[in-house]
Amino acid sequence: MTDAPQRADIHRIQSILPHRYPFLLVDRVEDIQGYQTARGIKMVTMNEPHFQGHFPGKPIMPGVTIVEAMAQTAAVMVGSALNMENRNMLVYFMAIDSCKFRRMVVPGDMLEMHLETLRGKPGGKVWKFSGRAVVGEELACEAEFTAMMDLPKE
Repeated sequence: MTDAPQRADIHRIQSILPHRYPFLLVDRVEDIQGYQTARGIKMVTMNEPHFQGHFPGKPIMPGVTIVEAMAQTAAVMVGSALNMENRNMLVYFMAIDSCKFRRMVVPGDMLEMHLETLRGKPGGKVWKFSGRAVVGEELACEAEFTAMMDLPKE
């Protein structure tokens, strides 16, 4: 691994995460600094299925999908750092703490997820992250969450 920040386009993301449409919620991950920090990008578009019912006439991205997008960003960060491409890694939520929603996220927004590892190490199963999702300069969501990385055996 080099000291230069890594990045993951949609092809690399799909080689790390098992998620697919309509539940793949991150388009790219940039500024990956090992398993410490990363920045995920989600382009929010009207053609996403949750907007049909959330809410008719006033489409708003559900808060749970914002938190999921942050978690997927964290999984790509860790998966990139641990060379988990094409290794069938699964990740499960264990806890979501201090979650606050500050701004609605709507079609046309570019959602940036800023993730930081609070606890976790290579080979460890339980990781804790801090995430902030922003649109432009506005905070949309912040949360801490704990996840279990189900890493395949060598």
